[in-house]
Amino acid sequence: MRGRLYNLIAVILAGLWGAFVWSAHGQGHLAFLDRIEAAAVDFRTILRGPKAPPDSVTIVEIDDELVKQAGSFPLPRLELARLVQAIARLKPRVTAVDILLLDKGSDEGDDALVHALAAGPAVIAAAALFPESRQSIDVGNTEDPVADLPRAEKFLLPLKKFSEHAQVGVVNLATDQTGTPRAVPMLFRSDDNIELSFPLRVAALATRSNPTIEPHRLMLGALSIPTDSDRSVPIVFYGPRRTIRTVNAGALLAGEADPGAIEDKIVVVGTTVTGGADFLSTPFEPVMPGVEIVAMAIAQLVSGDIVRRDRSVRIADGLATVILPMLLVAMLAWRRSTAGILATSAVGLGWIAAVWLASSSGVWLNTTLPIAGMAPPVFLFGAFQLWSGRQQAQYFAMKSRLLGQFQAPDLQDWLTRNPHFLAEPVVQHGAIVFIDLSGFTPLSEEFGPHYVQGLLRGFHALVDREVVSSRGTVTSFLGDGAMILFGLPEAAPDDALRAAECAVRLCVTTRQWLASLPVSVASRLGFKVGAHFGVIIASRLGGESHHHITATGDTVNVASRLMEIAAHHGVQLAAGDELLRAAGAGCALLKTGRLFGPHEARVRGRSATVTTWLWEGI
Repeated sequence: MRGRLYNLIAVILAGLWGAFVWSAHGQGHLAFLDRIEAAAVDFRTILRGPKAPPDSVTIVEIDDELVKQAGSFPLPRLELARLVQAIARLKPRVTAVDILLLDKGSDEGDDALVHALAAGPAVIAAAALFPESRQSIDVGNTEDPVADLPRAEKFLLPLKKFSEHAQVGVVNLATDQTGTPRAVPMLFRSDDNIELSFPLRVAALATRSNPTIEPHRLMLGALSIPTDSDRSVPIVFYGPRRTIRTVNAGALLAGEADPGAIEDKIVVVGTTVTGGADFLSTPFEPVMPGVEIVAMAIAQLVSGDIVRRDRSVRIADGLATVILPMLLVAMLAWRRSTAGILATSAVGLGWIAAVWLASSSGVWLNTTLPIAGMAPPVFLFGAFQLWSGRQQAQYFAMKSRLLGQFQAPDLQDWLTRNPHFLAEPVVQHGAIVFIDLSGFTPLSEEFGPHYVQGLLRGFHALVDREVVSSRGTVTSFLGDGAMILFGLPEAAPDDALRAAECAVRLCVTTRQWLASLPVSVASRLGFKVGAHFGVIIASRLGGESHHHITATGDTVNVASRLMEIAAHHGVQLAAGDELLRAAGAGCALLKTGRLFGPHEARVRGRSATVTTWLWEGI
């Protein structure tokens, strides 16, 4: 019950951590996650590879060669006017000039450019200046519908004489911490003005529709375009440079360009001059002209090729950030084995696969945020599980060692593999050896309990060593004696042989142990051994709280009484004839010491006589 409570607390804490990560990220406190997410998005983009852009957009580039011919940069207004006029003659759908026309040029050049812009639908660029490189966004202000728009310090607008003959759009892009453009804001605001973005203005003019801005989307004719919280649309990178169809401005002026690349197309005019300031990095190119990125954004809006990163997607990110840590911790708590770890890994990989599939379908699910929610709880809970498992393993190992002191190692291993061993009594053949110290009780009265306890430990250790080396089992230590069984956990053909060897070694080592004691103690102690072979009843004895394994039956009784016969005849060991016959010619009683018999002896509690052999060590 306590373990379940701890697991429930761990699951709740994992969910709270996920909620904290989501909330903190939404407030801009975990900006490093955005950098990781940007790298993940770039990786997905590179794996996806270049994709064919819509055919509706053409770039006319002002390159190094044209600037060299014109003799200056920026391109003189008269040359720019010639270029716009050449485009207008081929009847484009819209001419979009991605060049800031802020300063006055020559009167001739400005007048020529005004005339060129008036020749057809045209959009010219403005720019927004921000007081900081990264802008904070006010959220949650429901009274102000534009509170979440990027707020500019001021707008750099084109000269009025140009804006009177062309529409104006703000050309700024939203970049991440590395300078890579990630989104196109649809609207910008200052203290007293709101301006449409350059791509939106161009798309609206090209589709001949007025954009309708709603809280989480914009309507562009029949197109419904989902927008992010700041009314921005993520940029889709179609590929490296020149993925968007590009026409050289010099070739166009020379009449060498394909008219089909201009007619009824959205034509974006911009500079690609080496050393120009308008270059940005993309997943495909470390340096790409800004005009190409702007052209991609326009193509997206016109075609509806939009990556969804709206409110519903962010809610899905938040739910995943909260629920996935809870799910993974719950799975680890439910399955502490390899299966649990594999299941947990499968869920994490499943989320990454879902992100990939969603990306392929045009939905930008956040990869990093749920991982940041999952990783710390799963790592900490997994580490706690490992520590707890190690503690339990140490506890059970200690418990096993402790139980091993009360149960023979062979029997302990057998019971581990066969928990129901001897649940019912088993009748089988086995060998029984008894050993007992004589004169011990008066000695305990004279020397006190502590000294006697030390003697018993030495004696029991001696018995245990000999029994283990003979592969027998001490079923019990009977104070100053022991009962030893050969035949468990399974009867073996050499049980009698090993029992006879054990009996002889007990006699030898016990005699040596007594000789090592002080004379005042050794002279008052003796020992006797009884050994027999026959049918035994192996069983578990005890109540509900405790069992011990032992053997009963006539063979056990005879082996116990044989110690009396050994003492009566003044020898160390008395063995039943069945033991010698079962042990065979290799019996230790035949090879060492002196063996006397057979003798017919009566034992207490048995009407028939017992054939015995008496053994005395040399």
